[in-house]
Amino acid sequence: MAHKVVVTREVFDDALDRLRAAAIVVDNQGDVPLPPAELAARAADADAIVCALTDRVDAALLARCPRLKVVANIAVGYNNIDLAACTARGVMATNTPGVLDETTADFAWTLMLGAARRITEAERYLREGQWTGWQLKQLLGVDVHHATLGIIGMGRIGQAIARRATGFSMQVLYCNRSRLDAEVERGLNARWVARDELLAAADFVVLMVPYSEATHHLIGAAELARMKPTAVLVNTARGGVVDDVALVDALRRRVIAAAGIDVFEGEPAFHRDFLALDNVVLAPHIASSSAATRRAMAMLAARNAIAALSGERPPNLLNPQVLQA
Repeated sequence: MAHKVVVTREVFDDALDRLRAAAIVVDNQGDVPLPPAELAARAADADAIVCALTDRVDAALLARCPRLKVVANIAVGYNNIDLAACTARGVMATNTPGVLDETTADFAWTLMLGAARRITEAERYLREGQWTGWQLKQLLGVDVHHATLGIIGMGRIGQAIARRATGFSMQVLYCNRSRLDAEVERGLNARWVARDELLAAADFVVLMVPYSEATHHLIGAAELARMKPTAVLVNTARGGVVDDVALVDALRRRVIAAAGIDVFEGEPAFHRDFLALDNVVLAPHIASSSAATRRAMAMLAARNAIAALSGERPPNLLNPQVLQA
């Protein structure tokens, strides 16, 4: 019997072609998000689900998919997947790490520079016809060069962000669950410090931690108050890592100078008061959104799914214990 793969959102044609060479594919190129009941109905006899962060894969869904062998997430994060439930049912779960590191690091810098130099505010000022000529004190921003960069979460993407700081002659501080090897620190010109020290010393704080119970509201009112009033916060990690209510309040009261935000609590819903603030650069979760990177993510998810269906170990298996059962 041929394998069946359900693809939950629109993907690139070459990723679909790769899947179709190995299985019967039910796609969603119309890109209409599938409600849980619809996803369960489509996947009831599926061997694989290729999904996105917008899809919740939990015990209830898995119970309705008795043939399921693998869930291939088109993302590096996987908090949309109940990993324990997958493991309990012997379902492999995979993600797409590595292929998006450099693109996401680029975008973190985009938000950092945009917030520092007030680019959103400046463009609105120009488009609305308010600009009447050059002024010495017009839209004064803060310098990035020779400033102190603080990175919370020094995995692959955090290190890619740190590498870019060399060109700006920045001092780099970082906080991580475990300290990097001394040789890696030297290569990045980075120094490990405690989180409170980083928050107090950094001119730019970039968050690159995964979302979990442990990192929920990692940055809240107390942490924002420890930052410099001239500091800029950048979040390209996950919504929920920052308490958005506290951040809106801190930006409104100028507890910190500015922020660049790509992810939000409860997205695509977000705190609407962000829209009234001039000192925040907002983006709709697009840090990895270059054509080459998003294609590479889809292709890697397809490779993960095909490997599992072929009886091989997927290259990015999150729960290897399913192979030991």
